[in-house]
Amino acid sequence: MTVIPLQKDSVDLTELPEPPASDGPVLVETLAVGVCGTDLEIINGDYGWAPPGETRLAIGHESLGRVMEAPEDSGLHPGDLVVGIVRRPDPVPCANCAVGEWDMCRNGQYTERGIKERHGYASERYRIHPEYAVKVDPSLGRLGVLLEPTTVVAKAWDHIERIGRRAQWQPSTVLITGAGPIGLLAALLSRQRGLETHVLDRVTEGLKPQLVADIGATYHHGTIAEVGIAPDVVIECTGVAQLVLDAMTHSTADGIVCLTGVSSGGRTFDVDAGLLNRSMVLQNDVVFGSVNANRRHYEAGAAALAQADESWLSRLITRSASLDNWRDAYVRQADDVKTILAFSQ
Repeated sequence: MTVIPLQKDSVDLTELPEPPASDGPVLVETLAVGVCGTDLEIINGDYGWAPPGETRLAIGHESLGRVMEAPEDSGLHPGDLVVGIVRRPDPVPCANCAVGEWDMCRNGQYTERGIKERHGYASERYRIHPEYAVKVDPSLGRLGVLLEPTTVVAKAWDHIERIGRRAQWQPSTVLITGAGPIGLLAALLSRQRGLETHVLDRVTEGLKPQLVADIGATYHHGTIAEVGIAPDVVIECTGVAQLVLDAMTHSTADGIVCLTGVSSGGRTFDVDAGLLNRSMVLQNDVVFGSVNANRRHYEAGAAALAQADESWLSRLITRSASLDNWRDAYVRQADDVKTILAFSQ
């Protein structure tokens, strides 16, 4: 599946050469890729960068594959289910990339498979270096395709807990805004930590409220104020500007607000910046953004999925399109949670 970056609706099923040996000694057969908002934005021509010297970019950064070939000393074996890490360190490298924290790259020269200057995983086969391939529990089967979105919230929780250690921190209440895949997986990891979890979304009935209830969390619709709690942690997963602002003003003292949703920009609101500043300073509040993940977060995400109820995880995948009707995978439907494109049975 490739696009001409920045050219709207150029997505197509195309022929590419076999993956080059320079991509890595591990050969992987793709089983499925997940479809997310990033893919749809690239297809819409909003951004994306082809590999140097090429005009098309193979998309797909949420992957699940089966190892076909691997060196004996790689820790991987034919038949292993693996997920490919998305980001690669910059060539300089910056201080963070040099120690494997490429998700915190400081100079922006990183590359990303399926997004920025590297072909993605939406192809029949790909090659990869072993340090960028993460094994998933074989019992998960196709549910392993949920690992990449899980890494987003695994990183969010990692950083939330690191920030929390600035003081004697004993969180009890969590608010998550958005019940898409990221929000639901954030709620799953919250419940795995034994925290009282509230999820806010727009829909009033159907699968999403049921998924929230089935992990022991509480579902709400409306505004953050109407939820009626002062959470210790807020994880904002929508990027909706008004919700971002509301999240910043409704946490409790010493509260932590993690922003994982990306706003589109171009909308303005009247904000009492002085009051917001006063509240954050006097309550020792923290607001931070989080994106991407490094290997530590992939391993944490894999552990979280292995602990989860597989029947619950399976309900997150609401549609699976085959290569014969691949276009359906990239058209959103009202009741979608997670759509996947299946390359193999």
